Order: sequence, then structure tokens, then C-alpha cells
Amino acid sequence: MQRFATGSKRWWLLIALGFFAFMTNLDGSIVNIAIPIMAKNLDVSASRMEWTVSLYLIVLSALLLPFGKLGDRIGKRRIFKWGTGTFVVGSLMAGINLGFNFLMVGRMVQAIGGAMTLANTYGIVISTFALAERGRAMGVVSTFVALGGVAGPSLGGLILAHFSWPMIFLINVPIGVVALGISLWSMDNGEPQPGTYDKWGMLLQATAIASGFWGLNLAQQSGFGDPVVLATFALAIISLAAFLIFENHQETPLLPMSIFRVRIFTLGVLTVFFIFMVQFFSTVLMPFYLEDARGLTPGAAGTLLSLYPLMMVFFAPFGGWLADKWQVPAVALLGSLLIAAGSIVGAFLKLDAPLMVYIISTLLIGIGSGLFQSPIGDVVMSVVPKDQLGIAGSFNALARNLGMVSGTAVATTVLFGTMSQLAGSRVTTYPTNHPEYFITGLQIAMLVAAGLALLGAIAIGLTIKPWQVHEKN
Repeated sequence: MQRFATGSKRWWLLIALGFFAFMTNLDGSIVNIAIPIMAKNLDVSASRMEWTVSLYLIVLSALLLPFGKLGDRIGKRRIFKWGTGTFVVGSLMAGINLGFNFLMVGRMVQAIGGAMTLANTYGIVISTFALAERGRAMGVVSTFVALGGVAGPSLGGLILAHFSWPMIFLINVPIGVVALGISLWSMDNGEPQPGTYDKWGMLLQATAIASGFWGLNLAQQSGFGDPVVLATFALAIISLAAFLIFENHQETPLLPMSIFRVRIFTLGVLTVFFIFMVQFFSTVLMPFYLEDARGLTPGAAGTLLSLYPLMMVFFAPFGGWLADKWQVPAVALLGSLLIAAGSIVGAFLKLDAPLMVYIISTLLIGIGSGLFQSPIGDVVMSVVPKDQLGIAGSFNALARNLGMVSGTAVATTVLFGTMSQLAGSRVTTYPTNHPEYFITGLQIAMLVAAGLALLGAIAIGLTIKPWQVHEKN
């Protein structure tokens, strides 16, 4: 029988996990708001500076599965502690301001450390907390994860209002050092497991993920019909196919295909992908609506945008509490349905609509996201064998990152594609002379988001009966 941690150390461990879950997700979005300032300061184009964001997400996503597998091999806590130190060093390098190239190296080091921590966070929670406390523990970590994903623009703006851009990275250093100290004090290294490491599998999946993300990034600039974009997607598909074939013939594969025979796990990560796509529709589109379409000041828009993360913070612990008391997938289903409802309300936004329409939409999406975060982690992680917790956690994190990137790409494609069709020519920015084009694009995008949220709700709904069997066993 598995033995779980007792005493206060496990809660300190949870704080360290939460800090790094927040920082590693935050650093995927916080740089966006500083790109114009950084580009001017470092004398590079804004489009080139965008790669500081893209490179971080590509490296982070490509290394999640390898570090999850390595955590299963040599200890999830050991890899997490190495990752905390690596992330702090990368943050320091990125904030020193020694030029664009050194900044990019720092971002790569940050991403490596971030992948080491994120890949093993949920596995550590599952192996540390007994079932009676797991919902609350998942609620804490999931709140930090979600906040990191959506708080970047508002927190970045606050930092830039008082400091120069390097502080966006340097603020991680003291927080990271404290979290590293807590990690060293509260965690052992875990038990190493025998086995070999699948180097070819690691290379193939990294190529598939990196080329796929790169293709999405290029497509937003050049369009999906561009030959370079098509070639990049072709490389991603070929690499993915080769990876799946290769893994089926490995004795110790990087990603055991048997894990997808666990129906609850497969449907759970599919739900994660859909719901994180939807969350990033709002993150990407609503600043345009409030500032450009409605003409609000950045301060007023920022206040309204903060409703989303605030609702998430307040309701994620409640979702964890409900998950401990009620059927876990049912709580995630409730959250998914609220997100779908909020997206439908968002489809009624207009130039002259009362701001209450935006507020109701945001409240529903924020509350739904908060309720969703805690139980979905429990659904995904509680049904896999103990020796696969690392790879399960890293695949869950990968599904989350894929959802974020795909949500951004699909939201902007629907928005600008609709505006371009209405204008009869390619539109790449807010159409000041024809705001009605933007409103139509926004409404269609929010309906697409609602459809994706309902797909997520269907997927998680299909786990309710299997979960009942799992609980009995």
C-alpha cells in the first residue's frame, strides 16, 4: 500500500510547487506586454523580439515529456529541485541585459528549468497527499497554474509602470531562491527506478512539437497557405507519425501507449486541451474589445480584465473542496459548462452593449475555470500507475500548453480571417474605420470557443461512469 506524507512539511512542499507552477506559466505570457519596450531598448524589430515568447514555449513544451519520464526514472522530486535552480539561473541571465542573443539563451535556460518543474508537479502532489486531501492540494497548485497563464499582461503592466523591463525576469530570482530553499528542506529525492532512456523517442517528439509550434507561430504572420508554414507542418506530422510507430516497438518507451488505454486519463487530457484553448480565446480577444472597440483607458480595461483571474483564485479552492466531497469529474463538468455559457454570453458583445454583458461573460468563464482546475488534475493523475505519474503529469502539462498555443492561433485566425473576408482584403490589425468588422469576428470567435468548451464538457462527462468504477476499486 502506498504511504503518503504527513506533518507540516507536505504543505510547505505544496507552497514551493505552487510558486514554480505560477512562475513558469507566467513567463510564457508576461513578456508580451514588454515587447515594444524591449525591442526599442535592444535595437531589434518587434517581430524578432516575439521569439523571446515563442522560444520559451517551444523549448518548454518539447522537454515536458522527456523530463516527466526522467522523473519516473530517477525521482520526480530530484528533477523538480534541479529545475528550480535552473529556472532561477535562467531568470537571472534573462534580466542581466547583455543584449538580445544573451536574452534568448537566458530564455532557453528558463524553459529547461520550467519543463523540469512542470513535468513533475502533479506527480509529486499525487504521491504526497492522500485521497482525502488531494482535491484541496490539487486546487492550490491548479490555481497557481491557471493564474500564471492569465495574469501575465496585468502583472507585466504593473511591473513596467514602476521598473525597467529586466525586472520582469529578475523578480523571479528572490521568489525562486525562497522556493528552492523550501524544496531542499521539504523534499527528499525519491526512489530511482530501473530502465533505459528512450533517446530517439525524445528526439522525435521534440521535433514534432517544436516544428508544430513554430508552424503555428509563422502561420499567424504569413498565413496557413505559406510554403514554409506548410513544410513546417509536414515535418511535424512526419515526426509525430515516426514517434508513434517507434514508441510501439520500444521496451521502455518515452510515452507508453498503454497509458492511453486508461479511458479516464485520455478523456481527461483531451478536456484539458479544449478548455485551455477556450481560456486563451478570452485572454487574446478581450483586450482588443475593451481598449480598441470600447475605447477604455488601459487602467479601466486592466481592472475589468482582472475579473477573470480574480474569479479563478476565489473559486479554485472551492472546486477542490467540492472535488473532495462530490464526484470529481462532475465538478470539472460543471466548470466546463459554465465556461461554455460564458463564451455564449460573450458572443452578444457589441460596440454599444452594456459593459454588464462583458462582466457576466467574464464572471462565468472565470468561475467555471476556477471550478475546473482542481478536479481535472485529480481526474488525470489519479488513474495511472504510480511508476507513470511523471509521464502522466508531463503529458497533462503538454496538453495544457498545446491548448494555450492552439487557442491563441485559432482565436486570431478566426478573428482576422472574418475581418479580412468582410473587408475584401487582408486585415492584420484592428480596423479603426470599420469596428463592426471586429465585432463580427469577435462574436464568431466566441461561438467557436463555446463549441470547444462543449466538446470538453462532453469528454469529461464520458468519464463519470468509469470514475465511479475506479472509486469502488
